[in-house]
Amino acid sequence: MTKHTRRKLLGLFVATMFVALCWFTPIHQLASIPQELRILQGTSTALDIGLHSFATVTTSEPAVVSVAGSPEAKVASRLKQPLKIDSGKTGSADLQVKLFGMIPVKSVHVNVVPDLKVIPGGQSIGVKLKSSGIMVVGYNLVKSGNDSISPAEQAQVKVGDIITAIDGRKVKSVEEAAEWINKAGKAERPLEFTVKRAKQIMKLKVKPIFDKDGETYRIGLYIRDSAAGVGTLTFYQPDYGVFGALGHVITDVDTGQPIGVGEGQVVHSRVTSIDKGESGTPGEKRGIFIDEDQVLGSITRNSDFGIFGKMESLPDNAKVRQAMPVALAEQVHEGKASILTVVEGQKVEEFDIQIVNVMRQKYPATKSMVIKVTDPRLLSKTGGIIQGMSGSPILQDGKVVGAVTHVFVNDPTQGYGVFIEWMLNEAGVKTKTSAAS
Repeated sequence: MTKHTRRKLLGLFVATMFVALCWFTPIHQLASIPQELRILQGTSTALDIGLHSFATVTTSEPAVVSVAGSPEAKVASRLKQPLKIDSGKTGSADLQVKLFGMIPVKSVHVNVVPDLKVIPGGQSIGVKLKSSGIMVVGYNLVKSGNDSISPAEQAQVKVGDIITAIDGRKVKSVEEAAEWINKAGKAERPLEFTVKRAKQIMKLKVKPIFDKDGETYRIGLYIRDSAAGVGTLTFYQPDYGVFGALGHVITDVDTGQPIGVGEGQVVHSRVTSIDKGESGTPGEKRGIFIDEDQVLGSITRNSDFGIFGKMESLPDNAKVRQAMPVALAEQVHEGKASILTVVEGQKVEEFDIQIVNVMRQKYPATKSMVIKVTDPRLLSKTGGIIQGMSGSPILQDGKVVGAVTHVFVNDPTQGYGVFIEWMLNEAGVKTKTSAAS
């Protein structure tokens, strides 16, 4: 046999062994272990490393992560179950898997994050939101002599702009703006508007003109300073004294622009009727504000993930009054689940749903899962997911996993949900290791 032939045979042998190892079940199990892992503080998880007869697992930080109760664990051949990984204090540690105690074959970085619990909501709430400035929602032509013009439009003020100040003074209401505009008109001088447009801040000069019909000075704009509606409370976190609701941003009804929070309140609400959803026509909860003098919470943030703010105590009519653990994004799975929501009066009820698809999101995004209503009672009453149901908490395996956000217009039985973890982050309740003190 020539030297060249021996090399070819050796190469073929190595290639064959490599393919065989790739198909070897323990190697498959080892490869499937993630390089990074998160565990809630005080809980355990399991790793099936496959190489039961040959492997040793060690941890770099026993106080953070322990392996089978010790800093080092030899995986015995009799151990047929996955290896138990216990979490201690918050922080991070590295798990090292070695063959025969010497050959490193796998490293897993483990983060132990604070064990968070929330009280799931489901209550119908009334939302009152005052914008940080006044919103431009349209143009209004003002009669001046033989012409009808909009001075603000001519000054390049755009629909969707937020007027945050007039002549350097913060403007908080439509009434305040109208008073300043009329005074400037009488003095025959222009106003300097500080305008927020997307992420830009600009200053524009607008001179009011006298409106003969209204007998006052105007600038030719339709403006708005507030919004109100009915939604659903997602959670109350008693340790932080915060709440989250809706699961999506509040936008202006005319411009579609997100409303910046100047101030806002959450109050009690009662569902008075239901418009059932059908394909192509989303349904809707109809409700009214009640006991408006009893403010449940103050709104401090309006983001893509909902509204958030301060709340001193759990609102009335809660179905669940004890805090429940939350699921990290990677713990949510397809299968049976339920939602808490109100379809009549103020009674919070639990309804069955199915999580049919879970998006594996490393970073916050609003469409985290696809859900389907399966409960015959809810389908009969609402047709599925309807407007006003946004924010209804989603429960699975005894944990709060997310909130309802949107309905599929062509199939009201289905819609989207957002992970509760993303909402907690927006509320200032961080699910990161750095949140520990």
